[in-house]
Amino acid sequence: MEHLRISLPERVDRIITILQNHGYEAYAVGGCVRDSVLGREPEDWDITTSAMPEETKALFAKTFDTGIEHGTVTVLMGDEGFEVTTYRIDGEYEDSRHPKEVTFTRNLKEDLQRRDFTINAMAYNEKDGLVDIFGGIRDLRVGVIRCVGNAVERFSEDALRILRGIRFAAQLGFGMEDDTRRAMGELAPVLGKISAERIQAELVKIIMSDRPGLLKDAYELGITQVFLPEFDRIMETEQETPHHMYSVGEHTLKAMKNIRADKVLRLTMLLHDMGKPALKTMDEAGVAHFKRHAAESQMIAKEVLRRLKFDNDTRNKVTRLVCYHDYRMPASAKNVRRAMNRIGEDLFPSYMEVRRADVLAQSLYQREEKIKNLDEIEALYQEITEAKQCVSLKHLAVSGKDLIAAGMKPGKEIGACLNDLLEQVIEEPALNEKEKLLKLLPPL
Repeated sequence: MEHLRISLPERVDRIITILQNHGYEAYAVGGCVRDSVLGREPEDWDITTSAMPEETKALFAKTFDTGIEHGTVTVLMGDEGFEVTTYRIDGEYEDSRHPKEVTFTRNLKEDLQRRDFTINAMAYNEKDGLVDIFGGIRDLRVGVIRCVGNAVERFSEDALRILRGIRFAAQLGFGMEDDTRRAMGELAPVLGKISAERIQAELVKIIMSDRPGLLKDAYELGITQVFLPEFDRIMETEQETPHHMYSVGEHTLKAMKNIRADKVLRLTMLLHDMGKPALKTMDEAGVAHFKRHAAESQMIAKEVLRRLKFDNDTRNKVTRLVCYHDYRMPASAKNVRRAMNRIGEDLFPSYMEVRRADVLAQSLYQREEKIKNLDEIEALYQEITEAKQCVSLKHLAVSGKDLIAAGMKPGKEIGACLNDLLEQVIEEPALNEKEKLLKLLPPL
């Protein structure tokens, strides 16, 4: 028992106290204890107890069954729900995902020893203080991810724990204990049995952390090979060009770190150069070229995001940004308006962030000119936006109805004519007035 004080939320303490007053043990457990010790704000508070699910339900006015077969009951306190789970021992794992059966126990140690890592296997209540049987505090202090007990057994029980280990290391800035690391590499192929949705959730947490570069560890341990083999290919592709000083993979990791932690932006940087390995050519001077790699990367991005079951909105935005990540232009107002039209006004600011992150992950060759170009484009974008210049059909001063009223026949010509007028307005914004545009119509 450690004499460490954790400030429990009043409702969590109340649930624990009610269980204790009726003769049961109860503790806050897992991630909320870990985060509290680290001085972080826990996302949610889980409670573990020696009370059986039915016994827990008998003590609280409002509960509902969330996973009662695994011993979990949600207790409602005011407008908040708290998961209260009976101490349990997981039975045999048949599929590296789910225990065949769950046995309830009245023994806290038996419950804690089935958990994944020492830093997640601590419990706390006001009466007993911190219960740390497996050295979680020690590992938090030295900054290490270590399995509870035998690492091979822990990862065999649920292979997703391999990716969770990388994720915790990325989020907390921790290293990996040797046996834990070895077991990760040994059991990496078993991740093939894990659902795409669960893999996706962990991958997003890794790339959204302060250390997205830990994907390199996942690559070295053979983990990405299982669910993202495209990443292995970019890690193995060199870029013999003055514009780059890293392999495609190292450049990708740096580009992810260069962009803010937004899911769409980080995924874009992860996938933006995935098309390079397939399109690499070398000229006589020994310089590498990756012609039209953006289109190839877009196709690969589409496939990866579909395979990992990302939602449609994320898929659409990321693939559009990947498609345009290398779209370059001299800084003129006309070029910027055209780019806004092509890429979409909604995504243009994201496109600018992507371009900047990409340039900053390249070599210093022509960097000043590249950054100057982006700064000028940024300034023009601000001017265009502030002047509310038209770059899309929805802001064109005439509509299909106006053209029909002016005597045009309904049909395909209407759309073609509107697009032609928009082109002229993108060239010359002052034309975006109804009278001026109607004068530009071909003779009817």
